Amino acid sequence: MELIMNNLNVIWFILLCVLFAGFFFLEGFDYGTGILLPVIGKTDVERRQMINALGPIWDGNEVWMITAGGALFASFPHVYATLFSGFYMALFLMLAVLIMRGVAFEFRSKSANRTWRKVFDYCIFIGSIVPALLWGVTVGNLIQGTPIDETMTYVGTFWDLLSPYTVLCGVAFVLVFTYHGGLFTSIKTAGPISERARAASLVTGVPTAIGVIALIIASYVCTDLYSSILATIFLCLSCCLLPYFLGCSTYAQYKMGLCI
Repeated sequence: MELIMNNLNVIWFILLCVLFAGFFFLEGFDYGTGILLPVIGKTDVERRQMINALGPIWDGNEVWMITAGGALFASFPHVYATLFSGFYMALFLMLAVLIMRGVAFEFRSKSANRTWRKVFDYCIFIGSIVPALLWGVTVGNLIQGTPIDETMTYVGTFWDLLSPYTVLCGVAFVLVFTYHGGLFTSIKTAGPISERARAASLVTGVPTAIGVIALIIASYVCTDLYSSILATIFLCLSCCLLPYFLGCSTYAQYKMGLCI
């Protein structure tokens, strides 16, 4: 018990890593499917198939984010205060589009009007791509570091959060989530929409690999992340395994006759 009490900060840090990792794994295909909704969903029936695939789980996936935020407040209140005050505009924008996305899921089917449904389809698209981009920018800033004073108060502006490195991180997140969403949709749907989802994952696979590798290289150049031996080992393994998994996915889809 004494050992646990003396290492609560480490335990909470591990718990936070698990919560945020779970959120990104589960919400990744959620955002990715929303991004692909107006792209591969050619008819209302196909778009309804994609939304139905997310129907039972999209709101549950958000619980991971809420739990992670609550755990951050309970375990590291100074980090929570600095993060939520410094990233206020970004987090407010994320919250606004997430509310819009949730409303779109619930109200899209309330009317058969074509314009009504098309508007909510694009609300889902915007409510998926904007949070994906902002999460990437947020993680990029946490890795790169943000300017704070001796009272742990953020002293920059909203535009200071946008640098080449953080924007690259945001784009990489969007690409990874889109790729993930394509794979999820291809599994959870059937017919032409499933085939288009597989084709979309193939199209985004190469840019995703390039984006992630570019991010790993940029992390070495622009941050001190590699000063940690464990982080260096993890990133090197990620760089080696990513092309392997993408290759396996491409080969599997080639065997199904969907690779051009």
